[in-house]
Amino acid sequence: MTDTVKIMAILTARPGRQADLRALLDGMVAASRDEPGNLRYDLWVDQTTPERFVLDELYVDRAAVEAHRASAHFQNYLDRINALADRSALTLDPVAVA
Repeated sequence: MTDTVKIMAILTARPGRQADLRALLDGMVAASRDEPGNLRYDLWVDQTTPERFVLDELYVDRAAVEAHRASAHFQNYLDRINALADRSALTLDPVAVA
């Protein structure tokens, strides 16, 4: 069994805030990918609902997730996200992962 942790977050822009949300999320990609414990940090947009974005994140372990959450770029995200989007997130442990 691996210690990796997957995070899937769904963010739907509040009315009139799609561009602001996209800019915030775009700003997270490079900084998050540069974290030593990050294995994947991908941003997706829903094909049928363009104001809905999905973050697909993978970390080497829980300590890497905690380091991500303590980072300046994540703290900036936390300060701004509630004004820009409704969000839900799942933090997942592997069961049967290839």
